[in-house]
Amino acid sequence: MEARRLAILCSHLRPIGLSPDYSSSHRLRVSGLPCTSFSSDRENRLRDTQKEKLQDDCIFCKIVRGESPAFKLFEDDFCVCILDTNPLSHGHSLIIPKSHFPSLDATPPSVVAAMCSKVPFLSNAIKKATGCDSFNLLVNNGRAAGQVIFHTHIHIIPRKAYDCLWTSESLKRRPLDLDGEASQLVARVQEQLLPSEDICHDSKNPDFCPSKD
Repeated sequence: MEARRLAILCSHLRPIGLSPDYSSSHRLRVSGLPCTSFSSDRENRLRDTQKEKLQDDCIFCKIVRGESPAFKLFEDDFCVCILDTNPLSHGHSLIIPKSHFPSLDATPPSVVAAMCSKVPFLSNAIKKATGCDSFNLLVNNGRAAGQVIFHTHIHIIPRKAYDCLWTSESLKRRPLDLDGEASQLVARVQEQLLPSEDICHDSKNPDFCPSKD
């Protein structure tokens, strides 16, 4: 755990700089930039495991392997940030884990944490580089939600006032039904949050399973 914290800290100290000129000469292939000062057998095993989880037919996995070009903004041992090739706004970028997971809900919390920990650092740089003062953080999870590439990724979308990017921002919202709909929804969600019987039996902690009374 300590080695991982040091690796994440090192990645903040050695970011890849943003360039205002995104010409073809700056189109870089993604490659690893390990923090050699804090390298360990554990980190090497993690990188080997990540390589094993890559998919041959996934464009993001090809970028991670260095087989497909990308406009790379940042990279560390756990994730990479690239420009979206079909941007919704100038500077629209993607944070991609180096391991292949098809959706956010299939991604381990530790990987999600590693990605999200870079959001303040990267979004501030992207906002300054694009002259924006706001951004949307977006995950399209599942086909119905607009996910096209089934490798977990987080969108950072720079915003400016009155850019009219989302039509949904002008839609009138319907108030929540506080009497029946809300309480029923809360009960259904909380029921799904309860650990299954199999998980309870497998857990060595006798206090792991909450009471269902």
